[in-house]
Amino acid sequence: MKIDILLGLQWGDEGKGKIVDVVTPDYDVIARFQGGPNAGHSLEFNGIRHVLHIIPSGIFHREKTNIIGNGVVIDPITFDEEIKALVAMGLTPTDNLFISKKAHLIMPTHRLLDAAQEAKKGAGKIGSTLKGIGPTYTDKTARSGLRVCDLYAANFDEQYQKLLSQHKEMLTQYHYDFSETLPELEARWLKALDTLRQFTAIDSEYVLYEYLQAGKKVLAEGAQGTLLDLEFGAYPFVTSSNTIAAGAFTGLGLDPHFAGKVIGIVKAYCTRVGSGPFPTELFDETGEQLRTIGNEFGATTGRPRRCGWLDLVALKYALMINGVTDIALTKADVMSTFDTINVCTAYKVQGKLTSRMPTGTDEVIEPVYTPLPGWKEDISHCSSYDALPQTFKDYIRYIEDFTGVKISIVSVGPDRNATIFRD
Repeated sequence: MKIDILLGLQWGDEGKGKIVDVVTPDYDVIARFQGGPNAGHSLEFNGIRHVLHIIPSGIFHREKTNIIGNGVVIDPITFDEEIKALVAMGLTPTDNLFISKKAHLIMPTHRLLDAAQEAKKGAGKIGSTLKGIGPTYTDKTARSGLRVCDLYAANFDEQYQKLLSQHKEMLTQYHYDFSETLPELEARWLKALDTLRQFTAIDSEYVLYEYLQAGKKVLAEGAQGTLLDLEFGAYPFVTSSNTIAAGAFTGLGLDPHFAGKVIGIVKAYCTRVGSGPFPTELFDETGEQLRTIGNEFGATTGRPRRCGWLDLVALKYALMINGVTDIALTKADVMSTFDTINVCTAYKVQGKLTSRMPTGTDEVIEPVYTPLPGWKEDISHCSSYDALPQTFKDYIRYIEDFTGVKISIVSVGPDRNATIFRD
């Protein structure tokens, strides 16, 4: 049996949570493979919107197994809040949620270090979510981090205090005053560990391997988006983990021969939170219209997202990096008010046309647009591909012809039922 991978193809916020929730009935296991509480996977059903940050988006399907993989970094406070919200809904997540022993823990001081380091950058800040993600991955790389398995070690307190002292020294060097914020954060964090310890910690690489050998279907769920990948995003304006398909194998401990389908999620337009290049960003009334109609405010930070037209140059790059087999197109309903819809089909850099993503972040990129007719029709009620307006079908066909990849799933609204499968 193969493992399918679902991930974002833009700068995050593509609608991964909804699509995972929608396709979960086709799988036995949903496994998050990277990122942490900087993710905000939104799902909507029965008129209620849910946002998950750490927990896999298959959790609302009680009969499905959900796994937090070794590549994820876990903030116990955020985890505790999510679990309480699920329990309040009548779910029993201890029954179907399991956590890799090798997943790293976000400490209270990781959050403070994140804030201190971002403040130090001044005008050059990258737009961190300030959730402690970067400093946690830094400790992981430096081989000094705390892992889930350490929670059960006899010397856990000693390990914690040692790393805490190192962090305090670093914060002092940043001239960051933590005297008032740390005690409260630490108290909440230590209490939240009780919730984390209620869950079964597993050797997820063994468990997933055995599941696949037994013929179970596994979906690997990514966070953030391809263009924020640590290696292939617009460095340094990237996240701290590998968001691409290859990251699923290191983030779950599986070898690449298990690779199955790669489902890439893309919005019908582009958004970005934080700093960094965004070639098709709109600073006019159209950009504001996309933000308002699409409710483009960060599910994790609440920050207004930068909005722009669909960038097919960046999309084709993301498809290539990930080996995408199927595209899921989301938020097409947001585009229903426009007479003309522009799509970026080339860049002009230093006066020359190119179809490649520049490596440097200081390049001035001028997007070259191809105008397409808008569908000017509410599509949120459509329940089949045939019911969609022809101009929208033409938009889909244009993307497919340009990229060479089929759009297999079309989302026409936030609810799980507002989804069209073309196969």
